[in-house]
Amino acid sequence: MSEQTSTGLTYEPELTGLLIVDPYNDFLSEGGKLFEISRSTLEAQNVVQHMREVLEAARSRGVQVFFAPHHRWREGDSHSHWKTIPPIGAASNKARVFADGTWGGTFHPDFEPRPGDVVAQEHWLSSGFENTDLDFQLKKHGVRKVVVIGMRANTCIESTVRYAAELGYEVTLVKDAIGSFGQAEMDASLQYNMPAYASAIVSTAEIIAKLSA
Repeated sequence: MSEQTSTGLTYEPELTGLLIVDPYNDFLSEGGKLFEISRSTLEAQNVVQHMREVLEAARSRGVQVFFAPHHRWREGDSHSHWKTIPPIGAASNKARVFADGTWGGTFHPDFEPRPGDVVAQEHWLSSGFENTDLDFQLKKHGVRKVVVIGMRANTCIESTVRYAAELGYEVTLVKDAIGSFGQAEMDASLQYNMPAYASAIVSTAEIIAKLSA
């Protein structure tokens, strides 16, 4: 299935939310634990700059901003005693990714929440919705449409997009404001997986034009 554009979709500020997934230094900043394996897609797509531009456009239009943060590693975490844990969770736990109280577990400075922004509860695995208050927060703010940016394309972004669609939200994915650990992962998500769930897959320039309309 090919990518689709946002033809015909509208982004009314009172109905639309910008959802920023996992904007941690460990992902987005030089020196982060996951930055080097993300570097190729981050640089090829100019992801951080595009994320900034989408966020600025959303704020200027009065679109509510939501953050969907991954669980921060903490000493004595309960999941270290879980009977089952999937590979991605085990790997994150072993590497102590997004460690609480560390620079890597802090949001990139360009994506620090401002007063009025909503920071949802941390998700334990990939979906920003599962075992968090994100759906509740979106509904309480009257949001029916979400624009999604952040990390990582084939895990947290894809899981969050799928879950949002399952819950009835109209999803727009900004394809050059997301990154992953390699182009193959990006291609699998953007070309084959997310077109089934995202109502639109657009560029930064396209979503800014829509938000500015």
